[in-house]
Amino acid sequence: MTIVSRSWSARLRRLPGVLGVGFLLLLVVYPMLWILLGSFKQQDEFLSEPFWALPRSWSLTNYVSAFVDGGLGIYIRNSALVVFPSLLLILAFGVAAAFALEVLVWKGRSSVLVLFLAGIMVPTQMILLPLFAVYYRAGLTGSLWPLVITYTAIGMPLSVFMLATYMRAVPREVFEAAILDGASVYRIFWSVTIPLVRNAIFTVALVQFFFLWNDLLIALTFVSRSDLRTIQVGLLNFTGQYGSVDYGPMFAGISVSVFGTLALYAFLNKRVMAGLTAGAVKG
Repeated sequence: MTIVSRSWSARLRRLPGVLGVGFLLLLVVYPMLWILLGSFKQQDEFLSEPFWALPRSWSLTNYVSAFVDGGLGIYIRNSALVVFPSLLLILAFGVAAAFALEVLVWKGRSSVLVLFLAGIMVPTQMILLPLFAVYYRAGLTGSLWPLVITYTAIGMPLSVFMLATYMRAVPREVFEAAILDGASVYRIFWSVTIPLVRNAIFTVALVQFFFLWNDLLIALTFVSRSDLRTIQVGLLNFTGQYGSVDYGPMFAGISVSVFGTLALYAFLNKRVMAGLTAGAVKG
């Protein structure tokens, strides 16, 4: 009886935590399920039936309409043309800057690192108007270059901070051994540092990818032409006659964006966890 009572006591102590996790899971899963079911409903179902009702049919008409009539394919292409070059620049500059700030020894590197950290605290809303004026005078407002430049600049501070933290976890003896073997700074960077922090680079890339892909504010500010809209801005354009919202195609577009990135994260989850824990310990 004592063992049984202890077992029930332990289960009761864990019950609040289990209920809390279940509640949080419900808050996350239910909206996603509602969006997925809504992507199969027709317009009259949204207007005449309860929001929890299941769709009458499981036709892919809304998805076809989202790509053909709503231009979802063009919006995805524009997002890819903006996100991947920005991501490449963030990683290239971020890894090099983190290496210079954390591995190399030179006067003033701590002050420079503090400046990068200060960049994290700058609100994005404060720089949008000055940047728009600069891009307008430079004649860049009719292209995707303002997004690439802005994304790269905004993504740099956090990326440098995270990568510098991961490099701090690498034992100094590794770099000292490479120097004793006659390796140059560039050889240490390419052959020693990057292989040791590849999971960290992968994690930073994925974090920045989700931020850039899901951005709405910056893209909405700098993109004025309809053929240059990214996927998040394009989803605002799913309207029918007289400005009415086409809920079915809109939900289909949201489902493509949400579940596409969710599938990517689920596929790369192990690499992300390895990268996140890489900088937690040293040695």
